[in-house]
Amino acid sequence: MSAPSLQPKVLPVLLIEDEPAVMSYVRAVLERNGYAVVCCDSGADGLRHLAESEFMGVVSDMRTPGGVDGAGVFAWISTNRPALASRLVFITGDVASEETVATLRRTGVPCVEKPFRVQQFLSVIEKAVGKPL
Repeated sequence: MSAPSLQPKVLPVLLIEDEPAVMSYVRAVLERNGYAVVCCDSGADGLRHLAESEFMGVVSDMRTPGGVDGAGVFAWISTNRPALASRLVFITGDVASEETVATLRRTGVPCVEKPFRVQQFLSVIEKAVGKPL
């Protein structure tokens, strides 16, 4: 019988993004910087993952198909996983929308505007989610 590993389990970051090109770009950036990533292409799918697994943090597009947007993801996390609420980062190409601005003000969640530079994105991720082990 081998001794249990003392290595802490590395939790993945959940990435919720419906644009395939953006998803693969963000996933590559995160993985190259040591994060494990679980991807899904809708807020509804993201909530399923959140209900079933533990995550280090969440990166979510503000607007996703499936009836659950970034605000909905935040609301679910706040109710069901409150400790994770401070480790959520929004990405969006739509910071001019009044709805987006209102959501960002109400939630206080950091937001990175698309298109973004890798270092800018990583700096926000590391501040909100932490660095991978």
